[in-house]
Amino acid sequence: MGINKDQVEGRLKEAGGKIQEGFGKAVGNTAETIKGKFNKNVGAAQAKLGDVTERARDNAKNTDRRP
Repeated sequence: MGINKDQVEGRLKEAGGKIQEGFGKAVGNTAETIKGKFNKNVGAAQAKLGDVTERARDNAKNTDRRP
């Protein structure tokens, strides 16, 4: 199984969102906390899309190899 662009970018966005959410909570900024949660969820969704895409590619390769 390889790694694709959506997996990498999604996990980076997810991590950044977690940091942003934690920062918002630490300073008591509700708007920043909400933005962080949003970014975290968008990143997680993008990473999942990348996982599904990669799984589909792997399945297609394995199907092509069968006699």
